[in-house]
Amino acid sequence: MVEQDANAAEPQHGDDLAGAFGGNVRRRREEAGLTLEQLSTRSSVSRAMLSKVERGEKSPTIGVASRIAHALGAPLSDLIGAPAAASGVAVAMRKNDRPVFRDPETGFERHMVSAAPGAGGAEMIVHYLPAQVSTGLLPAYPPGTEKQLVVLEGTLTIAIGGISETLHTGDSLFFQADADHGFANRTNAPCEYIMVISRRT
Repeated sequence: MVEQDANAAEPQHGDDLAGAFGGNVRRRREEAGLTLEQLSTRSSVSRAMLSKVERGEKSPTIGVASRIAHALGAPLSDLIGAPAAASGVAVAMRKNDRPVFRDPETGFERHMVSAAPGAGGAEMIVHYLPAQVSTGLLPAYPPGTEKQLVVLEGTLTIAIGGISETLHTGDSLFFQADADHGFANRTNAPCEYIMVISRRT
């Protein structure tokens, strides 16, 4: 089913990431030799929506952004604007420099906290889920992709492959991410969790 324009809102220009995301989507699409129509078919996101996203006119929901990333074969962090690869014994990234994706509809936030993305074949993300918010089902990652998470605060319910697990503060979970999966906070308090995404080569 093609995603309609109602699934995005005006961009939140706190860190002007809507424009950066759109520019990265357009660059990746052109590098792949895809038309907007072809990307629309691959991602199930409407051509009109993709056009507005590329121009920075619309900030996509996490579901739409994930489908675009998967259709382009790109990590979502790359489209959001992960820091450039760095070398050295130690690499620091300050909190104010984090690339942050904010879902305009739900308030869900995805903070990239890997100071050296891709180092060791993994990336680390901090997610914030407001009370009574769900990401909805997100598309499956390529085979060999694994996710581990630990709940820092609140209660988190994870749905994957027909199974549902509820975690509380301090609980952790490992799963293969090659199936559609989603995260939900069904409580009246916010939830925060750290996720590590690793890809076997």
